[in-house]
Amino acid sequence: MILVVGDIIVDEFVWGDVSRISPEAPVPVVHVERIDRRLGGSANVVRNLHAIGVPSAMFGMVGDDEPGRWVLGRLGELDSDASGVQVKKNDRPTGIKTRIIARHQQVVRYDREWLHPAHPDTHAALMRGILARLDEAEAVILSDYGKGVMTPEWLAELMPRLAGKIVAVDPKPEHTAAYRGATVVTPNLAEAAAMTGMEAVNEDAHVERMACRLADELELRYALITRSERGMTLFDGERCHHIPTAARDVFDVTGAGDTVIAVFTACLARGDDALAAARAANRAAGVVVGKVGTATATWEEIQAHQ
Repeated sequence: MILVVGDIIVDEFVWGDVSRISPEAPVPVVHVERIDRRLGGSANVVRNLHAIGVPSAMFGMVGDDEPGRWVLGRLGELDSDASGVQVKKNDRPTGIKTRIIARHQQVVRYDREWLHPAHPDTHAALMRGILARLDEAEAVILSDYGKGVMTPEWLAELMPRLAGKIVAVDPKPEHTAAYRGATVVTPNLAEAAAMTGMEAVNEDAHVERMACRLADELELRYALITRSERGMTLFDGERCHHIPTAARDVFDVTGAGDTVIAVFTACLARGDDALAAARAANRAAGVVVGKVGTATATWEEIQAHQ
């Protein structure tokens, strides 16, 4: 089992077509054909784990509202233990990101979210739940979207208690110091630049220095930097490996980072070495960016994507 801790978001997709420009303003008019929802944010990590057959338990918070109830129901459908999800009444509705997509292109996105830190009682309940499940977990994924679950103060309490476990972090640069002692962080190039105070230059030698600095300053075992069309770079504790992109066609990068951390962590948890895990995660990312919307990849798709 892998514990997933972080900010739960509902990804809402409004699908339609565009045939004219509004007479009211120079914007496209989207004729809506359908609307669907998917688990987003840290809950998208659960979707990705489920797609590769890895059991999970989710820790985060939702509002006491219809979207929150939908989240809990969907987690149940994915066989993820949602007992660690805190339901917040009145003051904190469930966060929703709505994307309007026409002809496979995103026209606009609007977010309904609340960014203030979780209440101390919520953090205490999350901590109790995580510690209660820790013995049966092979790994812990901390998925930080900066929406109030992962505060530096709370992470300072949590990280020492995760000692001895595989701890993978999808980071938020402003919380960099709080991730010290994790097994791996998986930033994209821009995040890695912000975390290290370096320029976001997508060249091998420069990214190697970023990865080594991250590992050194945060006392990590590994650092995995995703680099868009340049693939990814892994520092395995001794040297850096540059892994070319596995994407054939790129339609939508939404949620690709969730796929990377889910597959990489699952591979480490089953005993793969870091380079094999990174290569699998890279192929998985290549699968999901070829799909529209928040997508996942199965082991069969990953293995077939060479």
